[in-house]
Amino acid sequence: MTIRRALCLLFLLSQADGAHAESLRLVIPEMRPVTGEMILITVRGEYERQITLEKLSFPDSPDYDWMQLARDQWRTEQVNGRAVRVFERRIAVFPRHAGPLVIGPVTHRLTVVGADAPREELPVTAEPVTVAVAPFPAEGSTLAARGLTVTDALSTEPGKLQDGETLVRRVTIEAQGAPSHLVPPRPIVRAPWLISFAAPEARTQRLTPDGPVTTVIWEWHLRPSTGDPAVLPAIAIPWFDTETRQMRTAEIPAIPFGYASIYAGVGGAGHLPAGQMRVAALAVTGGLMAAFVLVLSGHGPRRRGDVLRALRRFSLVDPTRIAVRRAVRSGEPFALRRAVEHHLRRWRALGLPVSGQETARLDARLYALGGDAVPFDAKTEAKAILRAVDGLRRRSGR
Repeated sequence: MTIRRALCLLFLLSQADGAHAESLRLVIPEMRPVTGEMILITVRGEYERQITLEKLSFPDSPDYDWMQLARDQWRTEQVNGRAVRVFERRIAVFPRHAGPLVIGPVTHRLTVVGADAPREELPVTAEPVTVAVAPFPAEGSTLAARGLTVTDALSTEPGKLQDGETLVRRVTIEAQGAPSHLVPPRPIVRAPWLISFAAPEARTQRLTPDGPVTTVIWEWHLRPSTGDPAVLPAIAIPWFDTETRQMRTAEIPAIPFGYASIYAGVGGAGHLPAGQMRVAALAVTGGLMAAFVLVLSGHGPRRRGDVLRALRRFSLVDPTRIAVRRAVRSGEPFALRRAVEHHLRRWRALGLPVSGQETARLDARLYALGGDAVPFDAKTEAKAILRAVDGLRRRSGR
């Protein structure tokens, strides 16, 4: 009788140990993600039973986008002195909004060799995990990437085009760790003096174990519609650097436009007769006065834009600076970050210098690991940021 009880006890212990061995969990690195940032998840199962069939479906959710990065991996490992079959699947999750993000539960449906039957169903479930997602530091596209490069290729020198020549501009963007749908759409290149044609966009996504790599190619065919030299302004692409935990701005640089004949002085280098010189001088003076009148009356778009930009640059009233002070009074760090981003974006649009390091301390407080331990005072942070921006302006003489 004692032997029979001992055998039953051993059988129950072995069954309990076997049940404990079949486990599934979600492995997530310690991080403080922002909206749109990739969260790398490993679905890890440890099994002792003999598996004949298996199926795992990752759950969809309105709170995130997700993609599987590589094929499932199966291998044998020693876990607590036991040889177990290990299952791993790499998943990338991209939060759609800020707040608590619940991922899971995830169930791995196994078909195993049973004790009394040839096969039996064995569902193994991983408990859900919750991740706190911070708001994206800027409005618009929530582009967060491990790295971002911009390559600008021009078919010829844009400032010295031959008469009637068309410039082909090809911009290639590569974003590491960002899905294709989070890279912003092609910017509109338009100016009153420009004839432009945009070729179809090429957007591809390559999966790697470390996340997706997105490549976007934009191509324009550009030609001046007048003989006047001009400048096509730079295009800024704001993005969140997940390595440094800071906002950065990639730039498609400004390029000058003009025909080579303008700079070569077509028509010879000889001097005009005195009478024609006086007529030319009067014509130039009249043209300048007419241009000035057109600007003030609103009929010269490009010149009017330059004048308005200069007026805004030296204006004593800066609405974005007022918004920063309002955010300081609220005491809410994410509201302050958004207000500062608006202020810095305005300065870039006006051609004023921005170093990109103005918000380094604030970003460390909001997005870096251990940021909660960094003291935060909205008034002190705002003063430091505005002081850095004003210092750049003084040093540049603008």
